[in-house]
Amino acid sequence: MSEEFHRIRRLPPYVFEHINPIKAKARAEGVDIIDLGMGNPDLPTPQHIVDKLKETVKDPRTHRYSSSRGIPGLRKAQASYYGRRFGVKLDPNTQVVATLGSKEGFANMAQAITAPGDVVLVPNPTYPIHSFGFIMSGGVVRSMPADPNEDFLRSLDRAVRHSIPKPIALILNYPANPTAYVASLDFYKEVVDYCRKQEIFILSDLAYSEIYFDGDPPHSVLEIPGAMDITVEFTSMSKTFSMPGWRVGFAVGNERLIAALARVKSYLDYGAFTPIQVAATAALNGDDSCIEEARTIYQSRRDVMVESFGRAGWNIPVPAATMFAWAPIPDQFAELGSLEFAKLLIRETGVAVAPGVGFGEYGDQYVRLAFVENEQRIRQAARAIRKFLGGASGKGNVVPLASA
Repeated sequence: MSEEFHRIRRLPPYVFEHINPIKAKARAEGVDIIDLGMGNPDLPTPQHIVDKLKETVKDPRTHRYSSSRGIPGLRKAQASYYGRRFGVKLDPNTQVVATLGSKEGFANMAQAITAPGDVVLVPNPTYPIHSFGFIMSGGVVRSMPADPNEDFLRSLDRAVRHSIPKPIALILNYPANPTAYVASLDFYKEVVDYCRKQEIFILSDLAYSEIYFDGDPPHSVLEIPGAMDITVEFTSMSKTFSMPGWRVGFAVGNERLIAALARVKSYLDYGAFTPIQVAATAALNGDDSCIEEARTIYQSRRDVMVESFGRAGWNIPVPAATMFAWAPIPDQFAELGSLEFAKLLIRETGVAVAPGVGFGEYGDQYVRLAFVENEQRIRQAARAIRKFLGGASGKGNVVPLASA
């Protein structure tokens, strides 16, 4: 009776659980923690969406069980969004399923299509559910590069030729969490052409489709001719409409895959609360001004973080999309690895970050910084980091820098 359960044995300890107790202890001691670790949007849900929820919840008929696939109006709204935004035509009855966030959609898709021992190609580093959804389903994960470039394409061919059995699916995640990489249409075309030839499914995570900067909207892989034959794409309203706790997302694409996901979900849930689905429908059918406002705020926070952290002595690559910066650990702390560096940063500065190793072993020389604090707090974090780096000469060669 003391033996650990089979599926639990396949899951490593959640890295972020090493960080949370340290944050809690510091807060209990009165430390002002500036939490840049969790990608939990701090912007309020737009008022017109909240108002629609309040209006709908007053009708007792909406308090009954809902639809696992999503109410028809919500699925139609998502199909319309894809038509407007990407020029992709979707049948809301057969090619769209509403999910309880994209995370649930990925996990249940893995349950639907994975047999024990099936190989799935997953970027490393990447969002944890991309790997562990398949691991929990009995699959085997083979790591791929995260950067959408020629090396990815060469690695894809090598992985397919040398994997036994042949991989059943490839995971794409652009704009990427945590790395913020963005894929081009040319990249997507090469991947789609290859996977169609090899009869490999593509599962694409497009949760950050609307959090982009400098006027360059990300693409959907479904824009590529023939992608619909092998692809399902997952999106989320969490970041686009600042609705993380509402748990509304979508899977769209290939009818066979969508049917498999819908069948698994039909055994597991009755869908989100109907008033939430009605409010989500209003969000998708409304104008984009609230999305543009959030995008502007995130871009301003990005610019402040890159500038102030850089002057503090920590140079951060400028992300083109997402609400994250993927930051190399400063050289003098590289040998610590991301988990120990994140612990040290909380203790010494009160700034919390997400250890890169939590997204895969190849992320261990990075940490993820989320734009979930206002500009004043980001500058406050930069000042604390400058002081920390300036006094860290015993841990490596640190050159004192100008104030942040």
